[in-house]
Amino acid sequence: MMLHDHDRNKKYYQGIRAAVARVKARGEKVVILDIGTGTGLLSMMAVTAGADFCYAVEVFKPMAEAAQCIVEKNGFSEKIKIINKHSTDVTVGPDGDMQMKANVLITELFDTELIGEGALPSYEHAHQNLVQEGCEAVPHRATVYARLVESELLWSWAQLQPAEVEGVRLAPPPAVAHCAGAHAVCDIQLSQVSPHSFTPLGPLCTMFSVDFSKPVSSAFQSHSSQFVAQSGGRAQVVLSWWDLDMDPSGSIVCTMAPSWTYPQPKMAPWRDHWMQSVYFLPVESRVTEGEELSLTVCHDDYSLWYSLQSHSQQDLPSEAPPSRPCCTCQAHLVWTRPRFGELNDRRRTESYVSALRSVLREDSVCLGVSDGSLLPVFAHMIGAKKVYSLENSRMSKQVIEQVLEANSMKGGVELLEIRPKQLTSDDLGGEQISVLMGEPYFSTSLLPWHSLFFWYCRTALAGLLQPRATILPCSATLHMVAVEFQDLWRIRAPCGTCEGFDVTPMDEMVQRSLDFRESREAEPHPLWEYPCRALTQATAVMTFDFTQCVPQQPISSQGSLPFIRIGRCHGVALWMEYHLTDDITVSAGLIGPISEQGECEWSRHRKQGVYFFGSPCESSGDGRAAVSYSFTFEPSLGDIKMGFSV
Repeated sequence: MMLHDHDRNKKYYQGIRAAVARVKARGEKVVILDIGTGTGLLSMMAVTAGADFCYAVEVFKPMAEAAQCIVEKNGFSEKIKIINKHSTDVTVGPDGDMQMKANVLITELFDTELIGEGALPSYEHAHQNLVQEGCEAVPHRATVYARLVESELLWSWAQLQPAEVEGVRLAPPPAVAHCAGAHAVCDIQLSQVSPHSFTPLGPLCTMFSVDFSKPVSSAFQSHSSQFVAQSGGRAQVVLSWWDLDMDPSGSIVCTMAPSWTYPQPKMAPWRDHWMQSVYFLPVESRVTEGEELSLTVCHDDYSLWYSLQSHSQQDLPSEAPPSRPCCTCQAHLVWTRPRFGELNDRRRTESYVSALRSVLREDSVCLGVSDGSLLPVFAHMIGAKKVYSLENSRMSKQVIEQVLEANSMKGGVELLEIRPKQLTSDDLGGEQISVLMGEPYFSTSLLPWHSLFFWYCRTALAGLLQPRATILPCSATLHMVAVEFQDLWRIRAPCGTCEGFDVTPMDEMVQRSLDFRESREAEPHPLWEYPCRALTQATAVMTFDFTQCVPQQPISSQGSLPFIRIGRCHGVALWMEYHLTDDITVSAGLIGPISEQGECEWSRHRKQGVYFFGSPCESSGDGRAAVSYSFTFEPSLGDIKMGFSV
């Protein structure tokens, strides 16, 4: 996928040519060490630029084999040696992997957080053992930038917000509200987060730089940046990205900045393989316009974390830099960030509360089947006689217990750590269930239809249901639309030649792995991060009736969807919609009508399914061509087989 990033490739090539020229100008032979060579592309660039020899290190065996093929195919095997090892295991000497230490160090070891793939320990070891003192490095330097913002949208992924149910406020437990949250970075396509979704509270700060041509340390470090608050608000979130200077003068720059930082966002280079970072501050704090603030970033060998101090705090005796935040309330271990966003979605909560209100009676005995769900809490607040909830883990059970306790509802929901098949009438105090409810949400679901597990639970519980029990949702539908992706198609597109080098062995390796299985299956993607245009109408292709048990026989559906817009069809987007009652539906896919141009608005809470066609097809948009589809739900497998043709 990275091979499609022409801007990155071009900048690397320019940096490599300049570094090789600087070494040659000193009258030295140019010996390259390329760590994490991948396809061998950067080594081939170096030899083409005049390097005398390259040691190309690649730890992943299939990749190293592909690199060997590519190097041979391009006629560089005399000057490039592929070493299938981790760089920290590479030896130097007459009998070693390398005959001598290198004087040019080339790497591409970076992830969204810059250092998350182990760049610092790799550089540290290379400078100590594999390269000469005063070596050249490409990239020469990396710089990390950060901006403090207030954002209701982003903060909703970090903290449980209060909810309103029947005029009563459901407050988050104090332990959750005061928790620093999950320590892992939240990496997203920040270009798809509208600048209207956040308020900058300060300028873009340069946090720190790493010079890769000098010895690098992977030890703990902290760096601070002082600034004056540009506006007042709640300091919640830090947006961060980095850039690479390919040469010492900083004239060749490869940046990860989101598209909205460009004067013309459409001119930003495509770079989805490196995202941007969102860090949630351990505590939300109020800042006033003009206040002097200090933003601190700390990092160990693999990760970064941020904290904020006001000027008044800085006058206090200096405290030790904050240690890496970790979750102490368990909620951030039970709920993912998109799940926090889903639980905090007020419109979605209103839909579930309205649906529950319409089906619950004073004598209702309710059972909730979803992981870490607030639905049973809502049912208790609305006034059901008795509410039970099946929890899949002790941790999620404890989190819901905290919610109940914080709102003086201890015991209002009986939480059972029992699987549906094992549940007996005794567990329910001899009563039968009148309302079986689910969102449905299961933490193990990858593809949209995996939440049909709810249907299997409903079937397992059939003997414990009242004859006319309400099932909520009463049904679900699988939907599809044929789409043209703005950029996501690149993850499947062969590269052929890259910057003049033949990389077809890489394409063939990828194709072999796809042919093994994945090319006949859908894969999960958060489509709000990857824009696409609808080329057909969206349509429901299968219905699952939860009021009945899972059938013994497969369910099949066939049909066709005419192309109504001009474009290049890369595949099909798939999602589920849940019909809570006859007139209340919640979508886990499209959350608004498709625009006239075909633009789609997707739910941020769940991933959608994407089925890529083997090769894209052109749509004339006149309705004469269509996508034919066939779906089969296999009850014994709990999976959906699908096929498409144009």
